[in-house]
Amino acid sequence: MKFPDPLLRGRLRRRYKRFLSDVRLDGGEEVVAHCPNPGSMMGLAEPDMAVWLAPARNPERKLRYSWELVQATGGLVGINTGRANGLVAEALAVDRIPELAGQGEIRREVRYGRNIRIDFLLSGPGRSCYLEVKSVTLKRAGTAAEFPDSVTARGAKHLDELGQMAQAGDRAVLLFLVQRADCDHVKVAADLDPAYAAALGRALALGVEILCYACKVATDEIVLDQRLELRLQNRELWKTQA
Repeated sequence: MKFPDPLLRGRLRRRYKRFLSDVRLDGGEEVVAHCPNPGSMMGLAEPDMAVWLAPARNPERKLRYSWELVQATGGLVGINTGRANGLVAEALAVDRIPELAGQGEIRREVRYGRNIRIDFLLSGPGRSCYLEVKSVTLKRAGTAAEFPDSVTARGAKHLDELGQMAQAGDRAVLLFLVQRADCDHVKVAADLDPAYAAALGRALALGVEILCYACKVATDEIVLDQRLELRLQNRELWKTQA
């Protein structure tokens, strides 16, 4: 996924009210940018971190910029959670994800379950495939990417709905899309959200599949890269929370 316009580099002054950030551009101008990430952004929103902003194409938009990238210790990180589904859509269109290749119709944002939407519904020979995508940015230690970075009741609900689809005989897949290239596996941040870890445990028991992929992140594009391992180290905690 190429950014439609060149990104502008600057330094983060502060992030506040979840979706706002103050940035000093390299040219000296201070601007307010939209922060398209509802999570805590742990370790990625410290003052003076180098960031890259996308200029708004709509001249009537209230905020002229959106925050897209941040320079972390291990490299660039894509913080815009809204990019994740677009990246996966591009990959699905060219069968870049072997585990999901060969599907026929690809539909997005389809209602199902208890009045929620699935990111992708893949239809082809045999059973349908319900695909939910989660953008992952958190890295605290070593080479592990972690999800979630804060409590996500909505994420736990999605897992329970995927479990219901798997139990009914359809294919249900959760894809962790790591928008950084400095991790070699994914794990669940059970200490940050035990309820989500419990929901993942229930989903796995019902047959939900988990896929993890990293991304190559550059200032002109983000592309899907290699598959990562999911490491399950909190089974006992899941049992106590279920």
